[in-house]
Amino acid sequence: MEATTSLVLSILFLFLSGNTRVEACNFHIINKCPYPIWPANAANQGHPVLASGGFYLPPGEQRKIQAPADWVGRIWARTGCKFGSDKVPACETGDCGGKLWCNGLIGSPPATLVQIALQQDKNKPSFYDVSLVDGYNVAVSVTTIPYSSKCHIGGCKRDINDCCPQELEVLNDKGEVVACKSACLAFDNDKFCCRNAYGTPSKCKPTVYSKIFKEACPSYYSYAYDNPPPLVNCVSDDYLITFCPSPRVSEIESE
Repeated sequence: MEATTSLVLSILFLFLSGNTRVEACNFHIINKCPYPIWPANAANQGHPVLASGGFYLPPGEQRKIQAPADWVGRIWARTGCKFGSDKVPACETGDCGGKLWCNGLIGSPPATLVQIALQQDKNKPSFYDVSLVDGYNVAVSVTTIPYSSKCHIGGCKRDINDCCPQELEVLNDKGEVVACKSACLAFDNDKFCCRNAYGTPSKCKPTVYSKIFKEACPSYYSYAYDNPPPLVNCVSDDYLITFCPSPRVSEIESE
């Protein structure tokens, strides 16, 4: 599914140009889930891995990681991880080869992806979105610090794992739904994957499955050619990424 997940991110990268350089930006990552998560990141080619590619984040905790001001890549949450054994995958969702530190490895879908293309020119905006093109595991919100409503990507109206069609469900060892595949990931069909004969916006349309995603999480990409594109562009040096945000809270919390 790598070609599919990279489609929107490649579009973001094409927007970037400029001369006034910024040294670095910060990602403030908060875990509001009632369980621990292991945030991870993977950079586009030519960009560095951040924080060794992953770390542990208990419920209610947050961590700041620094990125070069022109960084391009993705951030996601891994869940249900049990490291310290030879078990692969070590995580129920978002696993990267059974490793705590992903070191550039891309997480296994389905996983909710935050896709970011920072802009090194301080006079031009950075671009970011949240994608369910390969599926969903947890809700996430993204905004700038200080908060601006036009720079905010909200969480979901409901947990997609609670309304995931049975044919898309990912179950853990206890039989619990821990993630929901996209139709592309589940069926590997051109129509659902927006490829080959369906590889243009005019040919690839919303499906019954992508509409379920869109209804639950209207601020996210529900499929590759989601229209209008739920793409945010804002100027900032600090971004707040909150996993499992409250669906009713639009303002950010102070650190």
